[in-house]
Amino acid sequence: MKRLVSVLVNRTALAFYSGISCLLFLPATLLAAGGGKIAPLVIVADTRHLPAFETWWANLYNESHLYFALVTVIIIPIVGVIFGTIADFFMSFIGIDLKSRELSEH
Repeated sequence: MKRLVSVLVNRTALAFYSGISCLLFLPATLLAAGGGKIAPLVIVADTRHLPAFETWWANLYNESHLYFALVTVIIIPIVGVIFGTIADFFMSFIGIDLKSRELSEH
């Protein structure tokens, strides 16, 4: 029973202090909101002074976020496989062979 009372007191105190902090910070939030018409925010990538592949990538981002996301999702695993293969080659070159290792658990 003491545990239940302790939990209820803690939750009540948490709710009280949350309410107090909302009352303290709400006026600042409302005053910072401003008013009137605002222009919509447009996010674009700057394509000036970029090499060819990076220009294509930035233009793809600027034109269609869907195509950019799809190409990114396709490219990330491909690059991961390439880097993993290169790392496996260099690790086997220095004597670390992960293909035929024995597990220590029995």
